[in-house]
Amino acid sequence: MIIQGSEEWFTQRLGKVTASRLADVLAKTKTGPSASRANYMAELIAERLSGIRSEKFVSAEMKWGTECEPLARAAYEAETGAFVCEVGMITHPTIPMAGASPDGLISDDGVLEIKCPETKTHFDTILCGEVPTKYIPQIQWQLACTERAWCDYVSFDPRSPADLQLFVKRVPRDGELIKKYEAEVLSFLEELESRVSQLNAWRLSKTAERKCA
Repeated sequence: MIIQGSEEWFTQRLGKVTASRLADVLAKTKTGPSASRANYMAELIAERLSGIRSEKFVSAEMKWGTECEPLARAAYEAETGAFVCEVGMITHPTIPMAGASPDGLISDDGVLEIKCPETKTHFDTILCGEVPTKYIPQIQWQLACTERAWCDYVSFDPRSPADLQLFVKRVPRDGELIKKYEAEVLSFLEELESRVSQLNAWRLSKTAERKCA
């Protein structure tokens, strides 16, 4: 198994649309695609042309989340009695340049998505009783790639009182939403491939010019 966060895992993701960035693919303004969509496409184009992954700033919150994830997984297993199988990246069944890296697979039908947010956000999630809407694209894309039926969303905060540390909400697969996401990803990748081809053609023309000079 390729471990998430390893060099092999980053190589596997290189130049591909991933679940954690699907929101950028979908992002639009009233006048069209957003800057975050354009920036994400530029990142993937650079990765494909250079073979080098884009460097990402790791905030204190992101570092905290990575460090707490094993604790959250263990708490979930203790609470539910389920066994979580850790996985690397799983490629979409029909879109080879897209994939997802869920935080685990559960039985034959489920996936696990873990978030370890700030305490305020964790409490807000508990009181709301729902998964924050910004994570729905990531979750549904994981279900699309794994071809599974549900995702257990976990919000975990070890700084909270013991009986408030773990929140679990099951999210069912939404086939219609997944179809919309797949159409958006295919459109995004088509545009990306076109830009890659144009840039490669420009590079070849410059190489030819230098040879003739």
